[in-house]
Amino acid sequence: MKLTIRLRDEADQDLSTAASWYEEKHAGLGQEFLDEVLSTLRSVSEEPLRYPLVRRNTRRALIKRFPFGVYFRVQEAHIVVVAVMHGSRHPGRWQSRT
Repeated sequence: MKLTIRLRDEADQDLSTAASWYEEKHAGLGQEFLDEVLSTLRSVSEEPLRYPLVRRNTRRALIKRFPFGVYFRVQEAHIVVVAVMHGSRHPGRWQSRT
């Protein structure tokens, strides 16, 4: 059973900022980044428990081709994405998002 994905406002902003940055570096790269994120989110919605816990009830799915992770929590009937962050960012940045 696929679970519905819900992006918190902060995660949506993370995506927008990263996609814009990639697009500035090379035309079309921002869309490629978003396509990989969508692919990752599809996988998360199908099998959320296959991804490792990184802190308490928060899991992380790594994005192919890009050094980013999707940080999410599994709720009863949906998945809440709390952050989409570059791997070099300090974990405290997403951990403060409750």
